[in-house]
Amino acid sequence: MKRPDWFLIGMALSVVLAWVLPDPGAKGGSLHPELVNKLGVSLIFFLHGLTLSFAALGAGAKNWRLHLLVQACTFLLCPILGLLLLATIGRHLSVDLRTGLFFLCALPSTVSSSVALTATAKGNVPAAVFNATISSLIGVVLTPLWLSVVLGAAGRSLPIASVVLDLLKWLVLPLVIGQLLRPIGGRFATRHKARISILDRLTILLLVYTSFCDSVKDGVWHAGGRALIVSSLASVFVLSVTMLIVWQLSRALKFDLGDRIAALFCGSKKTLASGVPMARLIFGAHPGLGIILLPLMLYHPLQLVVGGWLAGRFARAAAPPAPPPPLSA
Repeated sequence: MKRPDWFLIGMALSVVLAWVLPDPGAKGGSLHPELVNKLGVSLIFFLHGLTLSFAALGAGAKNWRLHLLVQACTFLLCPILGLLLLATIGRHLSVDLRTGLFFLCALPSTVSSSVALTATAKGNVPAAVFNATISSLIGVVLTPLWLSVVLGAAGRSLPIASVVLDLLKWLVLPLVIGQLLRPIGGRFATRHKARISILDRLTILLLVYTSFCDSVKDGVWHAGGRALIVSSLASVFVLSVTMLIVWQLSRALKFDLGDRIAALFCGSKKTLASGVPMARLIFGAHPGLGIILLPLMLYHPLQLVVGGWLAGRFARAAAPPAPPPPLSA
């Protein structure tokens, strides 16, 4: 029997801890989240840069039609689905939940699970590495730009220039530094990749905890049950529609099966590892940050469960048939 993912359990425990003990992680608390959060964001992206193989990235760079489809689905199709959700149910939701739903749709793809699921399903792994990584870099500009457009239409402003500058400083710069230090620390990072992954996830859990502390202290969870239901249904809608459209488009473009698998997983994923740090930088100590992050935190396990099931089906279909049993004498 497969053991439960400790990271998913850790996310739930981080939220519970924020409910029970919000003061240390709230603004002005003993954990000094104003500084710790930015350092945590930088650490996450520095580790990504240190462990990312540039050779693997370059190996998947040539299939431009696949890359165009994946990025269009990530940064055009999904935001359009988000706008559709806001147009149909947005007037019944709180401002923070509307922001959270669209923030989910505007996020880049995730790196680790997209690549892992593509590999499990016998898909085009180099293309998955390229698309997932490039998506993270494109998202530094396009995610806040989309948010600026939508929030501006709702009468709220987002200082797009300062937000992008912050993202470049705390996300992209550490990533570049990590890449530059690969000749020195690359082998060490490769040998200790499992431990680095644990450190990376623990840092994300810290960011989740501090993100919910201000929300709890300011009492924004009075409609938490409704927010949970809406976020769950919206996550199912976005994931299922995106997967269906990506798969049909990749078939219409006559991609081979390996490319269709890479497009399916990379084009439908949304990154928690980058999403939580980006939210901390974009929204700061906004008291509704917990609700803004709620759709993403529900989408994350959903995409893993559905993606794992699909990857298993693809892998079984690609496996060679079992040899017939030997004939008895």
